[in-house]
Amino acid sequence: MTKYLISFPSKAMVLTPEELSIAFVESHAVIEEAKAAGAYVFGGGIDEDVDPVLVSADGTVSPEIYPGTEINGGFAVLELPNRKAAEEWASKIAAACRCSQELREFMFDPQS
Repeated sequence: MTKYLISFPSKAMVLTPEELSIAFVESHAVIEEAKAAGAYVFGGGIDEDVDPVLVSADGTVSPEIYPGTEINGGFAVLELPNRKAAEEWASKIAAACRCSQELREFMFDPQS
């Protein structure tokens, strides 16, 4: 089984407050479906009110991030048998969130 990252940036979800509440309910229903199917690993939304920091090997914390790596929005990690299944789940999430989803595959790591 392979783990897949399904995600979207905040700017992709342009909804009215009413549409947002419907998308909230529907996206959580898809996540519950993924849990029931045994595919759900982890998911959530990035708290954009908390600034990211860069932590070095010596423990130094600085208020910056790598250039071009701004991460925001929502994501889910699902463990699935193949890419086609991942595309199907990404489509379900896209429909619920009312925005296209990016799909990425994690490399195999026998230790995780």
